[in-house]
Amino acid sequence: MQFIDLAAQYQHLKSKIDRRIQTVLDHGQYIMGPEVLELENQLADYVGVKHVISCANGTDALTLVLMALGIGQGDGVLVPTFTFFASAETVAFAGATPVFVDSDPSTFNICPVDLEKRIQAIQSEGKLELKAIMTVDLFGLPANYPAIQKIADKYGLKIISDSAQGFGGEINGQRAGSFGDIATTSFFPAKPLGCYGDGGAIFTNNDDYAELIRCYRVHGKGRDKYDNVRIGVNSRLDTLQAAILLEKLAVFPDELEKRKALADSYQTQLSNTFNTPQVPTGYLSSWAQYTLVSDNRDDYIAKLKEKGIPSMVYYSTCMHQQTAFDRLGYQRDDFPVAEKLAKTVFSLPMHPYMSEAEQEQVVKVLLA
Repeated sequence: MQFIDLAAQYQHLKSKIDRRIQTVLDHGQYIMGPEVLELENQLADYVGVKHVISCANGTDALTLVLMALGIGQGDGVLVPTFTFFASAETVAFAGATPVFVDSDPSTFNICPVDLEKRIQAIQSEGKLELKAIMTVDLFGLPANYPAIQKIADKYGLKIISDSAQGFGGEINGQRAGSFGDIATTSFFPAKPLGCYGDGGAIFTNNDDYAELIRCYRVHGKGRDKYDNVRIGVNSRLDTLQAAILLEKLAVFPDELEKRKALADSYQTQLSNTFNTPQVPTGYLSSWAQYTLVSDNRDDYIAKLKEKGIPSMVYYSTCMHQQTAFDRLGYQRDDFPVAEKLAKTVFSLPMHPYMSEAEQEQVVKVLLA
């Protein structure tokens, strides 16, 4: 059994993906070929934003956003502590300081209540100039953008929405990638919409941000490649990956329905035994992962492993506990909810091509 079965997805799309790849091989425009612009346009239509700028990976997407917002030395960016390292890493890489925030115990996403407390504490200290809130749509569920937007407006902060895991999710019909001032995603293969390598994209309705990012992603290029008007980076989405993503995007809505059906089935069978994922009213999750909470996590992981069933732990070490951020001086119990989640969550196999028999096997082992 596969945790995420990319091979099964490929077999389902094989003829279409192979044809797309062959088209790229035939025209030979491997860098910024026509498929890249085609994908950007389709993503903009899907998400419902004016601009989509693709790039080399999700981490670069966040870096480019921070560049466009002019965030650097002396600035602070609020980031959930329960997330992947890239969220805080890009803030530090820009020369700014990540300010960590605890999690909501029911959704695992950044907690609006703790967020406002952290903002007030930093403002009282007066050592950093807070510039932005970086949300993360964890495990497929969009963050609480209605509440976070009110806080951002109150304190004059930008919202950077990391929708890598939440791509395909919604709040009251509005899709992930369209919230906040600017959003990003990753096309890492394990993401809900993933390619066969690295890839990323940025979403915004702001013309100025879009113009800056298009410049920054190609060495700060001006009118041509020998007229560089800014110091930028080299971060372009590969044409072959764009071609693959075009076919994956075409079936993405159907895959989301299958993910939801699988999650609903897990919920029905496991909710009496485990703390199962909560989806608030009006929200849709893209179910990047199906994550349970249990004080006996290690025992369940061992039982699954014994039967050849894979599971994963996201994320066993919070950001404030990472060696790279020792200098920030956080202590144990500074973020009690996130620290508890790091010790108790584990994720089950979840992908659109998982059979009923495979799911029944997972459930049987867990409930045995």
